[in-house]
Amino acid sequence: MKSCLLIAGLLISPLSQSEQLKFVKKQTETGVALSYEWLDGDNTLQSIAFEIPSEALNEAPTQQPNYKPKIAQRYVTVALMEEAKKINPKEARVKILPKRESINIEVRGANEELVEKILSDLKAVQQREYNEYLHTHYFTRFTTLFNQQAIKPDHARYAVESVKPLVAASQAFYEKLESQSDSRAYFSLLLGWIQSIPYDTLEDRVVSNGSGYAPPVSVLMQNLGDCDSKAVLTSAMVRAFLPSTKMIMVFLPNHALLGIALTPMVDDRTIEYDGDTYVLYDPTGPALIPFGQVSEDTERHIVTGRYQVEIME
Repeated sequence: MKSCLLIAGLLISPLSQSEQLKFVKKQTETGVALSYEWLDGDNTLQSIAFEIPSEALNEAPTQQPNYKPKIAQRYVTVALMEEAKKINPKEARVKILPKRESINIEVRGANEELVEKILSDLKAVQQREYNEYLHTHYFTRFTTLFNQQAIKPDHARYAVESVKPLVAASQAFYEKLESQSDSRAYFSLLLGWIQSIPYDTLEDRVVSNGSGYAPPVSVLMQNLGDCDSKAVLTSAMVRAFLPSTKMIMVFLPNHALLGIALTPMVDDRTIEYDGDTYVLYDPTGPALIPFGQVSEDTERHIVTGRYQVEIME
């Protein structure tokens, strides 16, 4: 199985590799202070320091559980059984039967109309409770390129809920820029830093069901992240810098990168989605891929249409 390293590194060997030279995490009276040093694409030493406030840190999602169908099924089954207890046994008899990854609901009674209503109400409860389980645990439904129904981490929600803790971090990068710098200078500096964060390989999201994914704050605390973990961290940082600009996350087989609706330059790799043009960029590392460029492997997937898009609100 290909990893993020293979996708973003081996196929673009002419590019230099990112290197994190220093990482320091320190607890302070007001939060957690982080400082970094790394070499950028020009082999220039860069550094950044910022603090994540304790209050924001406590509010941000920090852990993604694995999706386990049996646990989700148990959660929904318990809710259905509680609902079934409210039904008068003289009017209808209800059986809740978990089977593999599904739940069968049987309703019997003399009044056919009442039976149909009870069955409909219980199915609504089943759907509501399953949706609640997914939301509580930061999962969302996902249709793969092969039309498989699957569950994955709710990347867009993670990005939205991680903006507040990362405002100071985003501001620290902005303050390092020259006064007349445009947004591309921000992306260049930001990408070099995120690409230098040590990588962890991305397993197929359909198979892993969330295993290995780390929310943005966790990537910073652990100083480690895979493709989609780094992509969501980047999205949250960019959202703090450009609060209203349209952004997307692009899923390839075993890889993930980003796009943003900025005016493209001639050499930028872009895709069209829902009437907008998005400039692509890849925060994975360790290859220092410039803003607007992608690896050869990513290019092949884009050209052949083997990708999916998720709007990052």
